[in-house]
Amino acid sequence: MKFTIQRELLLKPLQAVVGVVEKRQTLPILANILVTVNQQQLSLLGTDLEVEMIGRVELVQPAEAGQITIPARKLFDICRSVPEQTLLQFVLEENRVVVKAGRSRFVLQTLAAADFPYFEESPSAHVFDISQSELRYLLEQTHFAIAQQDVRYYLNGMLLELSAEQLRTVATDGHRMAMCTIDLPQVDAFQQVILPRKGVNELLRLLEDNDEMVKVTLGQHHLRVESTAFTLTSKLIDGRYPDYHKVLPKPSNRLVTLGRDEFKQALSRVAILSSEKFRGVTLKWMEDTLVLEASNPEHEEAEERLEIRYLGAPLALGFNVAYLLDVLNSVPAGDVRMVIAEGDNSILLESALAAKGTSLYVIMPVLL
Repeated sequence: MKFTIQRELLLKPLQAVVGVVEKRQTLPILANILVTVNQQQLSLLGTDLEVEMIGRVELVQPAEAGQITIPARKLFDICRSVPEQTLLQFVLEENRVVVKAGRSRFVLQTLAAADFPYFEESPSAHVFDISQSELRYLLEQTHFAIAQQDVRYYLNGMLLELSAEQLRTVATDGHRMAMCTIDLPQVDAFQQVILPRKGVNELLRLLEDNDEMVKVTLGQHHLRVESTAFTLTSKLIDGRYPDYHKVLPKPSNRLVTLGRDEFKQALSRVAILSSEKFRGVTLKWMEDTLVLEASNPEHEEAEERLEIRYLGAPLALGFNVAYLLDVLNSVPAGDVRMVIAEGDNSILLESALAAKGTSLYVIMPVLL
């Protein structure tokens, strides 16, 4: 194996692949990436046995085909450390790879490519195309509500649901729920899969806000996203996601419309004096005013008042301010609609301006 490539061309796919490789591995070869040169194309593959990432780049200069595994982070650190526009020359000599970069020379130990673990192919149920910007939007609008190491393991991932010419993402940690839906006319089928947190985070790193199409394959055990530059395959969480429809509040006439930026800034100011442990803020709805209050064990207090139109009876509920700010940081600028559920057991937030899709957020109150 022998090839030459410019530093910048190698650095982008290498950075994407290294992100998948864990710092601590059960198998030594998992610290390596599989480097393959074939027909003037360089491909890099990394895996942690849960997520598999392939980055590809075309080689301009003549290359000699071959395949070997190289220590991932050492190679990445070498590429980052050499000057910009440097040509990197790779030559496989016996069981070592020699990397020349200008006046620098590095020799890396390798492991056999035949020992590198691949994901087994699983039968695919549905395949569809979607733009990178749309898929990224679906993930961005909901990923923050994924549970963190919940004993209900199925909550530690995001639900992807195909149904009635729509693609929907849902995430919940039991205290809040985020849901985003876009139209997908090319698919008229039903399937639900649970994508683990790491798969979601890696896709968010890879996907760009453009109209380039990616192919998504939903299998029984894997989800695969393919573009011209990368292929990401993630194992799925084997479990049944809870019925999120039961969490959605029933229609209510207790509706308030607020400016996103005004509401967000007021919450941020009040949160300064909230309890560091509970991060609680009290929302009080009155006829023409929404009062935001917070206090802490040091007996410090903060209050903000916003003008609103509210037709219901006076009401006060406590919420985790971080949950509210997560929603306001995700929705586009403009007005935000807030619906108070009957029975006062939750509020529903949604943007009045639909961007690429429809997003809904349900937040449960807390006792302050």
